[in-house]
Amino acid sequence: MAGILLRQFFLYRRSVPRWMEIFYWPLLDLLVWGFLTLYLRQGILPGTGAVQALLGGLLLWDMLYRSQQGISVVFLEEIWSRNLYNLMVAPVTPYHIIFGAMVTGLLKITLSSGTAIFLAYILFSYSLFHLGIALVPFVFCLVVMGWALGIMTTALILRFGQEAEVLAWGVIFLFQPVSAVFNPVSVLPEGFRQIAFFVPASHVFEGMRQVLAGQGFPWGQLLMAMVEDVFYVAGGLLLFSRVLKRAKKVGFSLKLGS
Repeated sequence: MAGILLRQFFLYRRSVPRWMEIFYWPLLDLLVWGFLTLYLRQGILPGTGAVQALLGGLLLWDMLYRSQQGISVVFLEEIWSRNLYNLMVAPVTPYHIIFGAMVTGLLKITLSSGTAIFLAYILFSYSLFHLGIALVPFVFCLVVMGWALGIMTTALILRFGQEAEVLAWGVIFLFQPVSAVFNPVSVLPEGFRQIAFFVPASHVFEGMRQVLAGQGFPWGQLLMAMVEDVFYVAGGLLLFSRVLKRAKKVGFSLKLGS
């Protein structure tokens, strides 16, 4: 027993992901549901409006999550199967893999979100299509943000190895408290509001509530989301290219796929 405890001590001492497991998820849950509680106390969207905002936020958030996973998990599967090095010498570039992951991810999003939207209508009489034509740019902005985060996450995994694999599932939730998924940005503390301004998803979910409140098409929110998406994608590709350039010189982390 003492040996097991000692081994766990040394594992946790040098592992940031293991410490994240202890503190990261409880903190995020506290922030997300705490902000939602503050919002519900205000009673701004009573009755049907609250249901539409919450279910709409949940369905759109799942699309963002799936798009990020679609990139990260594809690379993880190549790492776990020890096939990454083969791909590096094959006539297929990592950018081909990214593009293929995007297409595959879109198919998965269509299936999973389509099922969720159908069940939301059957079980709760809620239709996401009540958002009208605004639903198209909403989904587009969220999917692009998810792709950008997926590329960034993949770059970090390739750079730091197995220790960073937890980011494939955890990094997207780091953005949830400042994405205004279930509550408006106005509920957040000042510091969080400033961060939320630079998160594309926050503009999408604010726009969603604007549509549900009958305040017209959210041109301003969508423009900000698209502009920020461009910077996110550019940052992700820049980071990814830097990691690949470094890998050509010194190789990938020896911990990959171990």
